[in-house]
Amino acid sequence: MSSMHISGYKTQLLFFCCLLLVNFKVVGQEVTLHLGPDEIAQNQKFTITILVKNERIKSYDKFPEIKGFVQRGTSSSSSTNIINGQVSSSHSIIMNYIPNEEGVFTIKPFEMKVNGQTLKSAGKKVKVGPPMQQRANNQFDPFDMFGMRRNTPQEYVDIEDDAFFALTTSKKEVYVGEGFTTTLAFYVAYNNRAPLQFYNISQQLPAILKEVRPQNCWEENFDIVNINGEPITINGKAYTQYKIYEGAFYPLNSDDITFKSVGLEMIKYKVAKNTSSYGLNRKEDYKTFKTKTKLVRVKELPPHPLRNEVAVGKFRLDESLSKLEVKTGESFNYDFDIYGEGNISGLSNPSVRESDAIDFYPPNKAQEILRRNGRVTGVKAFSYYGIPKEPGTYPFSDAIQWVFFDPYKKKYDTLKPEVVLTVLGESKKNEAISANDLGSFYDEMGAEDNQLKTIGEDKKTQLYVNLLLLCAIILTGFVVVKKV
Repeated sequence: MSSMHISGYKTQLLFFCCLLLVNFKVVGQEVTLHLGPDEIAQNQKFTITILVKNERIKSYDKFPEIKGFVQRGTSSSSSTNIINGQVSSSHSIIMNYIPNEEGVFTIKPFEMKVNGQTLKSAGKKVKVGPPMQQRANNQFDPFDMFGMRRNTPQEYVDIEDDAFFALTTSKKEVYVGEGFTTTLAFYVAYNNRAPLQFYNISQQLPAILKEVRPQNCWEENFDIVNINGEPITINGKAYTQYKIYEGAFYPLNSDDITFKSVGLEMIKYKVAKNTSSYGLNRKEDYKTFKTKTKLVRVKELPPHPLRNEVAVGKFRLDESLSKLEVKTGESFNYDFDIYGEGNISGLSNPSVRESDAIDFYPPNKAQEILRRNGRVTGVKAFSYYGIPKEPGTYPFSDAIQWVFFDPYKKKYDTLKPEVVLTVLGESKKNEAISANDLGSFYDEMGAEDNQLKTIGEDKKTQLYVNLLLLCAIILTGFVVVKKV
């Protein structure tokens, strides 16, 4: 092969690789992180923006907290451009921050994961100055020089929003005692064009929850502190979900649970009909979004002697015994730990059968509850202290058990220990009687004989009685003489 052919081959290969690189750059997503300006007024917003080109934002971490600022919700925007036949798009999520006071504040370096990519920011310093005078109150409009705006008030239009407020439950039907998760959230479609903003959530929420919380349920609150947007797809359509409340409810009786319609007031801006950089382009207005009523059916548990006492959920046993072999009179520790999903706080003590062979003392209790991903899970631990009194082999399954109802299998189940305790030595059952102190009265019984005695045989006792009678006679005579 000639050098000319080789050279031509290399040129074609290089050109082909360049085409691959160009195509990769066009198709691949480009993710960037942008921080707002270095200086703002106290009545202005500072922003942190996630920008993704040629792809939608499918997932992102929580925005950082900034000392001296308060988060005031997110907004999103998207755009599509066609230039010379080439299509490019971008999608952004913007977090708004409001300064609390004037001063210089430091944004510490932070990381955020967006669409699986980790973005790093070096942070910056932001200077917050005095409030800026609103330009709309007293500003020069060059069009007024020609009378074009004189006596022509600005018109604002209400853009139709693509958003809704909803209460959802994880189950439509439950047993008495079975938990279900309830979520209150505001949903905004990705293609929504109407400017929306949360309004006094902390003041609205107590009244909303007062209407939402059922009276006949135990509640486990997930304690939402910050309202952050999360991407979600509903019926194939992309939304941002803003949870304002999430909790698990456990019905205490068989009454059905009805969630009434509740309203959430939002700020919804009207947009100027004729936009201009010299006037207000939007006007603050309010709109109340309401949830639909929701019904959760509650069923009685199947017949069982412990139907009104058992827990409902999915549980398993983890146990441990400090010693597998002890002597009579020696103590041991036994842990009966219940793990699972359900009302961990309401789990009752295991049933312990009384026995002459082993003394079980009331247990120490501890619990840990996890509320996350729409589920309440955890562990409740029972730690027993015991002393065996009779030698022998004792399966703990004969002494301890815990009954519950499994709503998934729709039947009752029992957690039973598998450990077996071997007890060596002599019986200690009768030592408890001999160890008790019966008092000095019983101690003197052994020193006395069994013969009966009259009072006359005891001269000391007779002397005391006679002296007592003599005193009574003298006192009576004194009273009678004094009256005469």
